[in-house]
Amino acid sequence: MQKTREIGGTRVAMPTGKLPISVIVAAKNEEKNLPRCLESLRVAGEIYVIDSQSTDATPEIARAMGAKVVQFHYRGGWPKKRQWAMENVPLQFDWILLLDADEVLTPELSDEIGSALLNSEVDGFYLCLRMHFMGRVLRHGDAGFWKLALFRKGKASYECRLRDQDGSMADMEVHEHVVATGATNRLHNPLIHHNVESLDRYIQKHNEYSNWESRVLLQGERNDRELRPALFGTQAQRRRWLKKKLYAFPGSPVLLFVYRYFLRLGFLDGIPGLIYCCFQAVQMFHTKAKIFEIKQHLRQGGSKG
Repeated sequence: MQKTREIGGTRVAMPTGKLPISVIVAAKNEEKNLPRCLESLRVAGEIYVIDSQSTDATPEIARAMGAKVVQFHYRGGWPKKRQWAMENVPLQFDWILLLDADEVLTPELSDEIGSALLNSEVDGFYLCLRMHFMGRVLRHGDAGFWKLALFRKGKASYECRLRDQDGSMADMEVHEHVVATGATNRLHNPLIHHNVESLDRYIQKHNEYSNWESRVLLQGERNDRELRPALFGTQAQRRRWLKKKLYAFPGSPVLLFVYRYFLRLGFLDGIPGLIYCCFQAVQMFHTKAKIFEIKQHLRQGGSKG
């Protein structure tokens, strides 16, 4: 049974009980995580899985669970996966929800989204990510964060911090943030991040992230859409300000570990908390080492690709 609902000035046929949202799920070789994600999205009006030529069963799982699969072929530069999907996929609804394949929408958050969409004065909503890592919920160590993941179509887009990118820096946005043009608000119920992949896969991904971050910190572009670092801004702006300042200090990876593990009480999350805080510090070390490598290469008259 279907009913109609006015969305963006037009009447759209909606299955009873469905949320009038278009969900974009970024994926590559996510056969372990994707089923749980898509099961939680059965309340959504439509789901697009934007795949990067997975070699496992990701596309088949997505289609079997009712999602539409679009292949993304990254050839470097900008836009990357999610911004490309927002610009090129024929989304049906006026509201877009961005999820990763290892994220899960809870029933409580689904209900809250349904109510939030009725607010005509807001163009975007921040969702709080609750991190599950190595079988444990991380409640400390500065692991959780807010991200603008639900917004009106055409009212928000990713900042571009570097146009000269390649496949070694991942084919989707790393630490770029979605920036809205209008008013935003926060939803209270968390979005669950529940990765069941191995630490080997985690390390591979974060190696790409440090490739990207080292280039951004050295060669990042300034533009009107970029989220500015600010100590008294949003959580994302404050994190960016702190990171920028911290990179200037000798031994900053150790300082980051001390901040997360001791000052932000990461030790209360047991062994998973210790491993998570260590990995964050190691990624900063990798980024700083790659910055040194790039500078060294440039001094010798080359260019780092």
